[in-house]
Amino acid sequence: LESELFGHEKGAFTGAIARKKGRFEMAHEGTLLLDEIGEVPASLQVKLLRVLEEMRFERVGGTKTIAVDVRLIAATNKDLKAEVEQHRFRKDLYFRLNVVDLKLSPLRERSEDIPLLAAHFVNKYAREANRGEMTISPQTMRFLCNHRWPGNVRQFEHAIERAVLFSNGNEITLDDLPEDLVGFADLEIPMDWQKLSNLPETLDAIEKRLIQKALSLSNNVQSRAAHLLGIPRNNLHYRLKKHNLL
Repeated sequence: LESELFGHEKGAFTGAIARKKGRFEMAHEGTLLLDEIGEVPASLQVKLLRVLEEMRFERVGGTKTIAVDVRLIAATNKDLKAEVEQHRFRKDLYFRLNVVDLKLSPLRERSEDIPLLAAHFVNKYAREANRGEMTISPQTMRFLCNHRWPGNVRQFEHAIERAVLFSNGNEITLDDLPEDLVGFADLEIPMDWQKLSNLPETLDAIEKRLIQKALSLSNNVQSRAAHLLGIPRNNLHYRLKKHNLL
């Protein structure tokens, strides 16, 4: 993270084969967004505080002081005041950052934003996947607007990304959303209990088909397929063996 923010000199560490500018340097005379500022380790908070106070720093492994003029926006989903009280975040850095405090409501309280966000992410991932123009069915849009979204925009974006990649047509339906998102609310449970004896085979067949589709979309790159499915890579490897797909 330090190298990402402040850059590094050639030979500063293993793998530093060339000088690299950091985010602060590249944002000179512009604006830099630091997402999840509450996750910055204590050792880096000191250097970050100095940059905010003096607008100067040194690259990792360097001695030359670099001056910048940057407007900084910091975002977090943590209560930084509580983090300060628990001695997990520096008080001086907190007050230096907290010049203008903007609180953004969780996505579940901004349902009017969901259609705009949905259109943005559908266009983004459809373009990346060369899927052409795609839309969202009215039923699916109602579901998206009514869902609680405990993971906020990140969870929402991931759901739209998977829906775009797994959709068989140009319209995203509920069937294209992650199963753990939709759950079983819309399933009709058969009352003929004899039919349930084949349920494990049915679920296995669905799982195998999803894995095959993920592998196809990712050109058989297992790490990418695991990301699309939302499971760890070692879990995917187990399921590949289970379905004789190795």
